[in-house]
Amino acid sequence: MKRIVVFFLFIIGINLSFSQQDSILKLDEVVVSDSRLLQFSNGIKITTITDSTLQRVPGGLTNALRYNSSVYFKENGYGMVSSPSFRGTGASQTAVIWNGINVNSQLNGQTDFNTILPQSYDKISIRSGGGSTQYGTGAVGGSIHLENSLNFTQPWTNVLNLGYGSFGTKNFNYKSKYGTDKTAFSVGIGHISSENDYKYLGTDKRNENGAFNNNTIDLGFGLLFSTTNLLKLQHSTFIGDRDFSGTLTAPSNSNYKNYNSKSLLEWVNYKSNKVQRTKLAYLYERYKYFANKDSDSFTTSNAKTMLFNYDLKYSINNMLLNGLVDYNNVRGEGSSIASVTRNLVATTFLFSHTASKKLSYGVNLRKDWVTDYNSPFVYALDGKYQLTKNYAITLNTSKNFRIPTFNDLYWETGGNKDLKPETSHQVEFGQIFNKKGLKAELYSYYTTNKDLIQWRPSSVSGVWSPINVKSVYQYGVESSLAVHKKIKENPIVATITYAYTKAIDKESGNQLMYVPLHKATGSLVYHYGKYKIGLQTLYNGLVFTTTDESQEVDAYFIGNVTLEYDVLNFLNTDVILALSVNNILNTNYQNVAFRPMPNRNFKLQLNFKF
Repeated sequence: MKRIVVFFLFIIGINLSFSQQDSILKLDEVVVSDSRLLQFSNGIKITTITDSTLQRVPGGLTNALRYNSSVYFKENGYGMVSSPSFRGTGASQTAVIWNGINVNSQLNGQTDFNTILPQSYDKISIRSGGGSTQYGTGAVGGSIHLENSLNFTQPWTNVLNLGYGSFGTKNFNYKSKYGTDKTAFSVGIGHISSENDYKYLGTDKRNENGAFNNNTIDLGFGLLFSTTNLLKLQHSTFIGDRDFSGTLTAPSNSNYKNYNSKSLLEWVNYKSNKVQRTKLAYLYERYKYFANKDSDSFTTSNAKTMLFNYDLKYSINNMLLNGLVDYNNVRGEGSSIASVTRNLVATTFLFSHTASKKLSYGVNLRKDWVTDYNSPFVYALDGKYQLTKNYAITLNTSKNFRIPTFNDLYWETGGNKDLKPETSHQVEFGQIFNKKGLKAELYSYYTTNKDLIQWRPSSVSGVWSPINVKSVYQYGVESSLAVHKKIKENPIVATITYAYTKAIDKESGNQLMYVPLHKATGSLVYHYGKYKIGLQTLYNGLVFTTTDESQEVDAYFIGNVTLEYDVLNFLNTDVILALSVNNILNTNYQNVAFRPMPNRNFKLQLNFKF
């Protein structure tokens, strides 16, 4: 507590010393909830997927990232539980950030990416490498940032997507925005459902228990009630109902229902060179699992999180100084977890300096205090140097952490209260070449992990329990190439990504399970008059499914083709008809062992913008 008081005095001291600076911060900056992502990532790899791409993505967030990033996804059949592997790390080492706050599950520390409908968001950013100093627990391999924007003085705009496809798949997405000089409003409604009864190629079986129904609503409101004060409210609710698919060897009759809600109230005060943000958030998550969906018997758990964040930032000449204080209160309970409470206090200091036109760098520091474990002090250093007009290099290093979850600590049949938090150290070197119509990036990284938490069965009782056992190191290369050209005034855009990932268990010397050595994506989009044709491809190298590398899932290559036609463009109304053919080569492939993915399938979609 003494250190917290010292931190507050430090912030107040800055306030008194520099409150007379003359720099003016634009409204555009304070409207963005996750401004740290933009202003304190000088030497960090960030990939952004824009609204126009998100509106055309079929299904959940998994599909948006699978084809547009180097992140690998382990998906238990189409539409089922989907977890990322970011540079060889696991799902619990990837943080999901919603409008600036970490929303990973307090129960298992993960986010199921098929419970997020990307069409509801205005922008999704992928931040590679460790980010624990800014975003806390779980931001070890990387973080995914979901952003809802509020636009003042914007005319009323609406986007409506209606789709129908193979396997009885239906989707509906609507997003509306409106802004005046003083207010801004947004609403998003999303729905996707499917019988999901696709064929298992090479067999006479179907995916008989894979139906799902996912629904989401997102609301945003902003009030500019003075020239220096802004109030924002963001809310998101997800309701999911999924039958969990079986495997080729074991049928399933299970069902999983989950409900997640997030509410965020944010006040922003901006004067001269100073911005103050105060955030209050409430997060709620609940699930019910039916081993037999025809039975009334189920297991359940829920978690409630109250979050307070105070953020004070100064700009001083070419420097930014940012101090933050976080307080979280988390309560969890369920069928296999007794009622437990966790309190967390964190202090963070961020510094960014544009030293010259060529050099910028940053320093980040963070310390957490939590009621049920000792957390490490973490740091991050990053920089970018523009060697020439078209060529820049980046360098960053950091220490990161992940705290044990409620399941890890308090699971009634095997929780371990003596667990230590996972810690990792990483370093990354990047090269960026950017010339008109061409952008090439190459990043190499090395990461070490200590005290990784692994669930193992007892040799005596057979009961599974988590222990700190595994030490892992990862290294690899990520590259991308994007080309924007015109052929007789017709735009053509081509992108290629490739990732080489080694993730080695120090004890055995083997590659970790479900980490592909190679992953590559490619896309090509060509506009011709009212027509647009798009091609997506994905190559996923083989993955091992056992720790001794004795079993594996084969590599696969799949491709999707989309043809769009601009049906109407009249009086600010656009209507586009799109036909997609997914898995056009009818590839028989598995993402997880014994869980086949869909055969060739079709989707027809109408997109309205008015």
